[in-house]
Amino acid sequence: MTRPEILAPAGQEASFLAALAAGADAIYCGLKHFSARAEADNFSLSRLAALRQLAGEQNVRVYVALNTLIKPQELDKAGRLLDRLQRFVQPDAVIFSDPGLVDIARQAGLECELHLSTLGALTSRTGQRRLADLGVSRAVLPRELDIDEIRKTADKSPLQLEVFVHGALCYGVSGRCWWSSYLGGKSGLRGRCVQPCRRSYDYKGQRGNYFSCLDLELDVLVKTLLTVPNLSAWKIEGRKKGAHYVFYTTTAYRLLRDNPDDAGTKKEAQGLLEQALGRKSTHYNFLPQRPFVPLSPAREPGSGKHLGAVKGSRSKSYINPAIQLLPGDLVRVGQEGEPGHKLIKIKKTVPGKGRFDLPGSCRPGLPAFLIDRQETELTGLIQNLESKILDPEIRPGASRFIYQLPAPLKKKSARALNLEVFRFAPRKKGPLGIHLSLDPQRGVISGPLRDNWYFLPPVIWPREEEEWQEIITGLQKKGARNFVLGSVWQVDMFKTPEKLNLWAGPYANIANPAALKILQEIGFKGAVLSPELSREDFMQMAHKACIQVGIVIKGLWPVSISRTFASEARPFLPFISPKKETFWAAKRDANIYIYPNWEINLTEFESDLRRAGFSLLLHLKEPLPKKITLKDRPGLWNWEQGLI
Repeated sequence: MTRPEILAPAGQEASFLAALAAGADAIYCGLKHFSARAEADNFSLSRLAALRQLAGEQNVRVYVALNTLIKPQELDKAGRLLDRLQRFVQPDAVIFSDPGLVDIARQAGLECELHLSTLGALTSRTGQRRLADLGVSRAVLPRELDIDEIRKTADKSPLQLEVFVHGALCYGVSGRCWWSSYLGGKSGLRGRCVQPCRRSYDYKGQRGNYFSCLDLELDVLVKTLLTVPNLSAWKIEGRKKGAHYVFYTTTAYRLLRDNPDDAGTKKEAQGLLEQALGRKSTHYNFLPQRPFVPLSPAREPGSGKHLGAVKGSRSKSYINPAIQLLPGDLVRVGQEGEPGHKLIKIKKTVPGKGRFDLPGSCRPGLPAFLIDRQETELTGLIQNLESKILDPEIRPGASRFIYQLPAPLKKKSARALNLEVFRFAPRKKGPLGIHLSLDPQRGVISGPLRDNWYFLPPVIWPREEEEWQEIITGLQKKGARNFVLGSVWQVDMFKTPEKLNLWAGPYANIANPAALKILQEIGFKGAVLSPELSREDFMQMAHKACIQVGIVIKGLWPVSISRTFASEARPFLPFISPKKETFWAAKRDANIYIYPNWEINLTEFESDLRRAGFSLLLHLKEPLPKKITLKDRPGLWNWEQGLI
């Protein structure tokens, strides 16, 4: 049996110390910049350096997440942060998602391990060898995998692997969701998700939370993970959670790991998890013989223990909490980020089912949740650890790091290719693009395969990996040479990438020249840049690119890609947001695509894009359901503003 680390989250100092008190083997946290949980408090370098010292004394490893996309103009900033992090904090690992950070880390002289975040989209065995060759030592697996897929992915892996065992589930596959950019102007890939999936949508006249997932909780099922080779860590999600949640979940999974066959310990651990203040939980896909759709449209989507609904009037509102409230408890009224949302700190004990009058004005009907609790015993443990911090005034100095850009491509294509990309094989001459499928009825474009372009899906799951490999190998044997990959790490599905015209597709989230340099190193000839970039970013990338670059110039782009869908709903029918935006779902092989009813349309800027040096202009020809009507929407998504 393996003995995986218990890897605890920390988005604030109290949570960091709670993880130490609970016996975590490792803690992951973020800084004020480049963190995929930007809404957490996160840490300054000076304070993290002090906490790192304390953790080191207890032989607890510290991993720092710099796992957002990096803008073209942020390469120096990211490198300076890595330089200072190395010199003053000396973490055990840096967690990243943007492939460009690999080259930035090299230039900055980073000496610790590199771990690929789940946002980096390693969804199967494919790509593990390539990551190891780049110097990456660990990868975090997607939450969507079942135990058989985890075993298959881990078998003979050259990497350490990390798996989530507890915490919030996103509707979209990590790294494959742009919903927040569409609706809130803030990128989830930059750590600023406004959680549109947690909102209520109208479907066939029924309002519900059709995309808001329950939490993941494997509890006693984690015993089966102990026999998986190369599985180095059990990861607990929750960098926005408080110390109570971190302490209870970390303690529970440490008990389950260390005493997997003890019935009393299992019962104790389950009791701790019931008190951890999460949403209602699910094992999701973990058991392949008993998968669970983690969506319940009628259930409140908020995190924390649901206490009940606000009663009374706006001016005299109150709740009758389902459980006793204690001094120091933190209660949230309403859904985070929505009108009427507020946080309330409890000052005196409120009995269960008793009356608690809410301060200020609250709209009746809003849900209330207990989201954090500060027990006297836990507070004492945290204060004791805080007193042991030896040097709380570490002052990291400045860095003079400047990123050395790769040499730009000298011979750019004189003529940009306008490429129509189809979901189903059309009866017309090429060169054309087609999204490949496992469905034999979809077929493959006829005609000269050498001229056509073949698009791989954004996610290939372990169960379908061999089938996809057969399709790719068969196309190569027939002369196909132009492939657009849905993930950078799919490059390992091609035995001789240097002899092919391989491109990273728009799903790969390529956003800076450092990422292009890594692509060039592993055999790519070009990259379709992330649709989340701004006009300025696109132009800058085209001028500085070391390989060819492309852009989605027109067509339907999904807001999210998922592996699950509410059993109460059906694909191809409209979902209406609270602001009257329309969305619809389409199932493509094993993935669910959620589309808006408006297109990306940059055709008016085509001449500018050609002059800038773009050599591939994609026109996505997605079939439209009968009940969906395309509409114009003001603005051009991120064209003027870009990643936030």
